[in-house]
Amino acid sequence: MAAAEERSPLHVVGEVHAALRRVPAVDLDRHPIEVGYSGGTVTLEGEVSDMRAKRRAVVAAGRVAGVSEVVDHLCVPVAAPMGDEMIRDHVRDALLEEPALLEHGIRVGVDGVVETVRAPAVPERGDIFVEVREGVVRLSGSVAGLGHRRLAGVLAWWIPGTRDVRLDLEVRPPEQDADLEITDAIRMVHEKDPFVGASHLRVTTVAGVVHLEGWVPSEVERDAAELDAWYVDGVRDVVNRIEAGR
Repeated sequence: MAAAEERSPLHVVGEVHAALRRVPAVDLDRHPIEVGYSGGTVTLEGEVSDMRAKRRAVVAAGRVAGVSEVVDHLCVPVAAPMGDEMIRDHVRDALLEEPALLEHGIRVGVDGVVETVRAPAVPERGDIFVEVREGVVRLSGSVAGLGHRRLAGVLAWWIPGTRDVRLDLEVRPPEQDADLEITDAIRMVHEKDPFVGASHLRVTTVAGVVHLEGWVPSEVERDAAELDAWYVDGVRDVVNRIEAGR
């Protein structure tokens, strides 16, 4: 992101709006975005058309001079209407059933009360807390690695009623992030997605931009593979060169 400068908040907000209008995936006329700015931090709120628009809006805002951080509160339309309790229960079950998270504790917020669903096998392995409000899933607590953090986020995104996922999971001990970490996470997600044939796909990441190549039998699978990549935290853009059909 651009180095922070002392600039008029109104000026920065105006430039962010202008930057968003230059992004083809972002349609401010159909999906207005509310932009806030304070002390170098831009906050984006509203609903956008899809994950591609959400990620690209954040990147565009972060490139504006004077912006040092972007807080992403953008939501996407749901695949199927679901109440918060149902979303929470589906996220809880997905986390419980995920083999990579078996040693992590799982807690949920129920009517303002914290309910322990599973205690961590080893405290150091992590403890994930699930909350849902108006379709927005918040995952807080800690996990054992960056891969676990990204996987938990994708599992929450896979719930049809999820409008946004806020990842407030701390990685303990801290790990240095890199393009290879993103690539590994996407490969893992593709392998877990029953609608994607991961063995025919190649994934590379350069500066947060994911490149997908390979072959799948249908456009539906091609789109599913791309959407999985957009769900992974840290992805700035996706270039989909997967061939579909014969």
